[in-house]
Amino acid sequence: MLSPDAAPEVAAARKTDIRELAHTLGRAFFDDPVMTWMLPEAGRRAKVLPKMFATITRHQFLAHGACEVATDGAHIAAAALWTPPGQWKTSGWQDLRMLASFVSAFGSRFQRGQQMSELMKKHHPEEPHWYLGVIGSDPTFRGGGYGHALMKSRLDRVDAEFAPAYLESSNPDNLPYYQRFGFEVTGEIPLPDDGPTMWQMWREPR
Repeated sequence: MLSPDAAPEVAAARKTDIRELAHTLGRAFFDDPVMTWMLPEAGRRAKVLPKMFATITRHQFLAHGACEVATDGAHIAAAALWTPPGQWKTSGWQDLRMLASFVSAFGSRFQRGQQMSELMKKHHPEEPHWYLGVIGSDPTFRGGGYGHALMKSRLDRVDAEFAPAYLESSNPDNLPYYQRFGFEVTGEIPLPDDGPTMWQMWREPR
């Protein structure tokens, strides 16, 4: 049984967490404007998003040791996928390993995901920084401080290194939330085919 009132516990994500972590992020992003643009049909989106998050966690983020989960002691309520400075770019081998999963999951919508990925890479800052690729909370736990605990956990290390941080927000409603942690909007990435906008956000060293 879920316990949304339990105090958050933050821990490094492990390989054995991937399935539950991906399910949590899939629920977190189900109504996200960019994910809805990529996968308009709700049933398909519910199936594809956990597969997508499992793939990028396994082949892109987990190896860097900067993925964290916030739990109530039993369930993963929220997850954050970071990469350290200089590590945000995927290798050709990583892209190849993820390709088959993406094509299988997205089907005819794969091209939209590819377009989004290429635009994000094109606009990504080159200055070394911590990159927050994904953060999300299961709606059941939203408001319980799980996302806040994850942000504070990693930003404490970012500040200890006096490093900048960067993210893209896919939902305008989340901009004030990130601004409370010191991120500021530095640019916009409009998606094609009358798609939504993504906001680039940068946090100066402190």
